[in-house]
Amino acid sequence: IQKLCDRVASSTLLDDRRDAVRALKSLSKKYRLEVGIQAMEHLIHVLQTDRSDSEIIGYALDTLYNVISNDLEEEEQEENLPKQVDDLGSQFTEIFIKQQENVTLLLTLVEEFDFHVRWPGVKLLTSLLKQQGPQVQQIILVSPMGVSRLMDLLADSREVIRNDGVLLLQQLTKSNAAIQKIVAFENAFERLLDIITEEGNSDGGIVVEDCLLLLQNLLKNNNSNQNFFKEGSYIQRMKPWFEVGDDNCGWSAQKVTNLHLMLQLVRVLVSPTNPPGATSSCQKAMFHCGLLQQLCTILMATGVPADILTERRGSQVQTINTVSEVIRGCQINQDYFASVNAPSNPPRPAIVVLLMSMVNERQPFVLRFSTACFCLKDFAVSVACFSLICTSWLFVVATGNSVSAGQLLCGGLFSTDSLSNWCAAVALAHALQENATLKEQLLRVQLATSIGNPPVSLLQQCTNILSQGSKVQTRVGLLMLLCTWLSNCSIAVTHFLHNPANIPFLTGQIAENLGEEEQLVQGLCALLLGISIYYNDNSLENYRKEKLKQLIEKRIGRENFIEKLGFISKHELYSRAAQKPQPSFSSPDHMMFDHEFTKLVKELEGVISKAIYKSTEEDKKEEEVKKTLEQHDNIVTHYKKVIREQDQELEELKQQVNTLKSQNEQLQATVTQQVSQIQQHKDQYNLLKVQLGKDAQHHNSHGETFQVNGIQLEEVSRLKEELEEWKNKHELLQEQLREKDSVIEKLKSLQLEMGTTEQSSQTSKSGGLELNNELQKELETLRSQIQLQCTEISQLQTENQKLQLMEVRLQLFFCSWSNLVWFFPCCQSEVKALSEEKASLKQHLDSSNSTVAILQDQKNKLQQEVAESKKEQDDLLVLLADQDQKLSALKNKLKELGISQFQVEDEDDIESGDQGDDDEDAEEEDDQD
Repeated sequence: IQKLCDRVASSTLLDDRRDAVRALKSLSKKYRLEVGIQAMEHLIHVLQTDRSDSEIIGYALDTLYNVISNDLEEEEQEENLPKQVDDLGSQFTEIFIKQQENVTLLLTLVEEFDFHVRWPGVKLLTSLLKQQGPQVQQIILVSPMGVSRLMDLLADSREVIRNDGVLLLQQLTKSNAAIQKIVAFENAFERLLDIITEEGNSDGGIVVEDCLLLLQNLLKNNNSNQNFFKEGSYIQRMKPWFEVGDDNCGWSAQKVTNLHLMLQLVRVLVSPTNPPGATSSCQKAMFHCGLLQQLCTILMATGVPADILTERRGSQVQTINTVSEVIRGCQINQDYFASVNAPSNPPRPAIVVLLMSMVNERQPFVLRFSTACFCLKDFAVSVACFSLICTSWLFVVATGNSVSAGQLLCGGLFSTDSLSNWCAAVALAHALQENATLKEQLLRVQLATSIGNPPVSLLQQCTNILSQGSKVQTRVGLLMLLCTWLSNCSIAVTHFLHNPANIPFLTGQIAENLGEEEQLVQGLCALLLGISIYYNDNSLENYRKEKLKQLIEKRIGRENFIEKLGFISKHELYSRAAQKPQPSFSSPDHMMFDHEFTKLVKELEGVISKAIYKSTEEDKKEEEVKKTLEQHDNIVTHYKKVIREQDQELEELKQQVNTLKSQNEQLQATVTQQVSQIQQHKDQYNLLKVQLGKDAQHHNSHGETFQVNGIQLEEVSRLKEELEEWKNKHELLQEQLREKDSVIEKLKSLQLEMGTTEQSSQTSKSGGLELNNELQKELETLRSQIQLQCTEISQLQTENQKLQLMEVRLQLFFCSWSNLVWFFPCCQSEVKALSEEKASLKQHLDSSNSTVAILQDQKNKLQQEVAESKKEQDDLLVLLADQDQKLSALKNKLKELGISQFQVEDEDDIESGDQGDDDEDAEEEDDQD
């Protein structure tokens, strides 16, 4: 080995170095330690310097793989050679990755397409990850494009490299969320699902198993990748995995393994440890894509109550657990599962079939345990079982071969098999958990224990079996059921206390000093007695809270009672059940507690301990506080309901507003369109009106037919009305003309008479001259009127000619009107819309007019007030003038009475000064005004 290392280090010929590396490769399997110690540095140097020769690079990579890998070849195992120490590979890996450039160099070599370089490079990198995973992951993570280089392995057309690339990515993605995210966003899901489909889904080989393991690494406890998997619609691509044929016998071991991994992958997506929103969305996606239906088909196809192959037991159990996770807390999935029937004759609900497996002691423990877990996980399944129980008495003879879920549960509850007792009791306890209505309804269930005897209640039958001294597992299950039933239900406590034998039995069990096996039963009896005290409503006089406390103090002792109550939490099986929500029991004897009951014990243990030491006054105060809290909760619930209703109404109103807005926009667009159309029609009408005038002028000369398009009906009616008015005016003017003609004739005759009168009047008296002058004036006025009438007659004649011409035009227009009838219906709707718009505008105008009228009234009032104030000022001025006159008169009187002029003038000056000040103040006030 030393000589070969020297040749590798000192030879100048590439062939010599290649032969030396080939020899080291052949020795590396048997002499792993020696080759690793002496040759590793030289091999790394070869990788750095001889990259142009793929053959020597391949030999070097194979040699390093043999040195670092802890996997023993089959030949070595057959020859019984001593195994190397497991730490040897880890030590060599640590030496190799001490220089991070070595891992970067290896990533560069993995990019080479040459098979003799790429494949050994992938194997070596996989071995490094197995030995020192976190350190190598960190180096690859900080290396530029390190993860992306490795993702290209999945696209390699050579299956050997692709399959080893899957194994490499398995090691790379272990417990590293950052690398998992990078791999997922490098389109890993798409590539892996394509490989699984190409290999035949569940019928594929080991490659499918490796891909499924890699998918689990990417999805488990990684919420980001789970969300990306769901949003990428990859859940829908999982459905073909579970499409099994009609031939369900003879499954290979590899197919069973693949199906197990596929079911585990489904459970990873709907695990209760995931965020609730993510789990719920995955559950809904599985229902909508038909994945849940396929799982139920497998569940029922395996024939839970029927004989199935041994190798399929694991598949059956795994399917039950998977279905329970998929429907947990999802109403849509629960409703679907409730409608699933098993392919039996007659068909039975899936719930009934599962319960038959759970209470059937001939079924193997693994199957019964999985079925029990299914019923315990899913609350809706338990409620469905309970609803079947409460419909009637449980042991009424069923028609034909049908059996109800209630009969199966009660049959298991009172069976001689302790495991059936425990499973049935815990299933009923889960159904009653946090549901006061179901607890009260279950009190009405009656059991016919034997022929001829009256029926007893289910509660009474449970206490009867408990007092008969059955197995510990049976009593633990019944006590768990009773504790869950009585907790937070005063009516159930009253029914329990109504039986006089129950309290003496509990106190006797707690007071006795029994062995370690019975300590658990004693603790549960103490818990049940404490619940009877804490939730007691004091409706029974002999079993009031205070009396039960006195009974404990006399027969058991408070300290002893608290000690026995603590036996539950100190038990080993209790601690195991409290750690994980997922039940895990290695044998039937270990099935004592479930996780939900441990939470109830934690909640009630401290409360009961305090209640034992409380006085009567404290109990009363506590009851008052409870009532107040209940009232407050009711008020809060009421307001929450009101707020919820208001939110719904608000949403509905918002939707209505949005719809009205959209309708308004549509109507506005329609109105705008119609207005533009009407404007177009008006323009067409004006053009046609001009054309009509031109056609009417040339009609007589050319004799062409008159054609008009697009004239509105309103204009035609208006023209008709105008024609009628002109006709009426024409007739009226003709009558006036006749009257004027008659007046003219009278005036002519009167003129002749006046002529004769004038000749005779020359010899008359002076008085007749005045009459003659008046007649002359009247004659002149009549002549002027006649001239005016003549001008009017000429005007009327011209108008008559115009009317005749208009009548001719209208006749021509009516002849062509038949061609326009087709256009008017389409305009009627537009006219109607415009009329409605006109009405709305008129209403708006009326409102504006009313506002204007109100403002005008206010203006008039203000003007009236201004006029009144001016009038008052005028009155004041008049008063001031009167006062001045009076003052001057008084001054004169004072002078007459003998007061000197000097005093009067002084007084006048003072008064004038005061008046001047007053005037100045008045002027300032006027200026301010």
